[in-house]
Amino acid sequence: MNDYITAALSTAKFEGIEEKEPYYGEIPSLPGFWSTGDSLKECKKVLLSVVKEWIALWIRFG
Repeated sequence: MNDYITAALSTAKFEGIEEKEPYYGEIPSLPGFWSTGDSLKECKKVLLSVVKEWIALWIRFG
């Protein structure tokens, strides 16, 4: 599982946006996997949580 998470996050793209939370990140190979944050570090942390939560749901519900 950790290898999958690392591989997915290695393809993440981040950019600055003109919104309340000025950082946006997404994983292009996983449509719908995106995050925002007040800092780039927070944005990356939230995106990691998104991936982990998706994996947990997939394991639980198939």
